[in-house]
Amino acid sequence: MKRRTMLVLPLILAACDIDPVTDYMGGFGDPVRGAALFAPRNLGDTSRWQGDPAGAAMAAAQLEFLARSFRENPIYSVPSNPATSQTLQSAVAEMRAALGIAPGARNADVEILLRRASVALREGSQAQALAALTGPNFTVPPQEVLRRLGDLPRLPIVSAAAGMAANEISPGRRS
Repeated sequence: MKRRTMLVLPLILAACDIDPVTDYMGGFGDPVRGAALFAPRNLGDTSRWQGDPAGAAMAAAQLEFLARSFRENPIYSVPSNPATSQTLQSAVAEMRAALGIAPGARNADVEILLRRASVALREGSQAQALAALTGPNFTVPPQEVLRRLGDLPRLPIVSAAAGMAANEISPGRRS
């Protein structure tokens, strides 16, 4: 039994490396749980994405997803500490300022666009990535958003929010 777990765990972790929201536990797990559990790794130090704009775009999309989920999903918004949702909203503001994303853009819209950009970059299509980073949800030209994604600094509020989201999902925390 222990050996089987040891063989499956790397496969699960490999899937989560791409997008814990959609690939958590092979798609069978709760996407909010997946994003929250991997938030400290993906968002705890955003400078880890230096030179990897696709990874940074996916991490930023996951932040948008977490903020929306902890605010709107009753499974998480009701029992969670309100400070978690507030800190996630502050983290979104910090990330958006760093990337050149409009402060008033809807989380779901930004999340979709960042995911599209990430997928396009992973597939080698900079043109499609730039198209995804174009429009009223962005305050700077798409080339600048892409440059910023590849040169993301450590964002302290994002780091704090990542830890808080993971803490909310930790075993024993939820009933």
